[in-house]
Amino acid sequence: MSGPSGILTALDTRLGAFGLSCRGALRFEDGETAPFTADGLPASAVVLVGVTGGVMWPVFSAWRDTQADGGGSEPLDRWSKLAIDAVAEEFGASACYPSEPPYRPFQSWAMQAEGLKASPLGILIHPHFGLWHSYRGALLFREWRDEIGMVKTAGEHPCDRCFDKPCLSACPVAAISANGFDVARCRGHLATPVGQGGCMVSGCLARNACPVGVEYRYPEAQLHFHMQALTLPA
Repeated sequence: MSGPSGILTALDTRLGAFGLSCRGALRFEDGETAPFTADGLPASAVVLVGVTGGVMWPVFSAWRDTQADGGGSEPLDRWSKLAIDAVAEEFGASACYPSEPPYRPFQSWAMQAEGLKASPLGILIHPHFGLWHSYRGALLFREWRDEIGMVKTAGEHPCDRCFDKPCLSACPVAAISANGFDVARCRGHLATPVGQGGCMVSGCLARNACPVGVEYRYPEAQLHFHMQALTLPA
């Protein structure tokens, strides 16, 4: 490894083949509780791997088309692990995932690495990508000799300069408020005929109403996929 800039640039290029990208990096300081790598030793740094906009969707869709079972019951998790595991092996890192125990503090890492804060929907909002991004995994490095070279996006919280707050009024059952996100009310609505014909088809109306990063909005097929993956009440 030649240094943080070279490593992150090389990682970004390799991940880009899958429609993924580096989403921030952190070095664990001395005395800080660090996660363990596959060899049972504490990591010195972590690089977050994720999705921005719809770049990943064509690659993932093409992979599903090659699978007799369409990728199984959790196709996105399966594909993410195949892609990120391959990159981890190439770069001498250990991969970890939000869906696998031991569960790692992905949101905390993202807030530290990119300076992000939560939106009223609970999703971390990015100043450029808005709500149209996610974290698919992370790469843990046992050794990282240089300073982390990724620039944080920290700045004014996008929600602080959004005076109209359209996300709070777009939800048809007022599941989104300044006090938080009522998950049960949201899921209950999605199970109704109105919800099935609305949010379940074109994506969460509150998320779609956010004015930040609209050019990175997921394509319709990707929105539909994520909504169909939800477990709704009978």
